[in-house]
Amino acid sequence: MNLITLFLSALLINNVVLNQFLGICPFLGVSRNKSSAIGMSFAVMFVILGSSILTYFLYHFVLVPLKLEFMDLITFILVVACFVQFVEMYLKKMLPSLYRSLGIYLPLITTNCVVLYVCLGNISANYNFIEMLVYSIAVPLGFALILIIFSNIRERMENAKIPAPLRGNPAALIIAAMMALAFSGLAGLV
Repeated sequence: MNLITLFLSALLINNVVLNQFLGICPFLGVSRNKSSAIGMSFAVMFVILGSSILTYFLYHFVLVPLKLEFMDLITFILVVACFVQFVEMYLKKMLPSLYRSLGIYLPLITTNCVVLYVCLGNISANYNFIEMLVYSIAVPLGFALILIIFSNIRERMENAKIPAPLRGNPAALIIAAMMALAFSGLAGLV
């Protein structure tokens, strides 16, 4: 039951975009069309899951035994950067159209606070391996859920009559605020 609570909490209630305000750059930048949002979602999922697993083992089996826990931030940043480079090379080689559609936002996964937030959160919450996996799957799924819903809304907003001062990011931020309010209603779920 504890794992279900952890999963639902990270997925819906404490959503990193709507509740923690992390990952706003790709949230606003890649959400203009659904295919880019889906591609970014999978890239972020892969980077978060891979980075979380590697940083978990590095922390518990290298940094702690060597009493180098204070090096966790630098170590985690290097791991995240390596995973993002791997994803970028893979997409450039195997899916060049997705690589082009993501543009500058793909390398920005390195500086995406969500990835580092999950890696550091796993350690600070003192999760065991299973809890770390559940949390590291739920957070990027929550990110993907919000990104895909938001991209659908933004695609529909292209055809809507929106006053000139509100077009683009102002309207997008208003919609994001409404989504945050809607998702905050799920707080009593868990």
